[in-house]
Amino acid sequence: MNDRQLRKTVEKQIKRMKKAEKERSTLIAQTIFMGTLSLLFILPVLAGIYLGIWLDDRTDGYSIHWTIGLMLLGIIIGVVNVYLFVREHK
Repeated sequence: MNDRQLRKTVEKQIKRMKKAEKERSTLIAQTIFMGTLSLLFILPVLAGIYLGIWLDDRTDGYSIHWTIGLMLLGIIIGVVNVYLFVREHK
């Protein structure tokens, strides 16, 4: 390997290392990412539970059918939200 090839290789590696350091995520960025993921999952579940309790209160007698059904729907929606968000930001 001559000096010219060695210099090109070293310059290429330096550029790659600088780019990797610049793109490295910080603790704040990781915290924001995890917080966003948790909100994307929790909000549909809580909305489903709240709506289910409200609908169950409207029916006569003791019922939790709406609550359970809408909670499961909220879990499914939350999982899909998280999957799509992670896939988009990969």
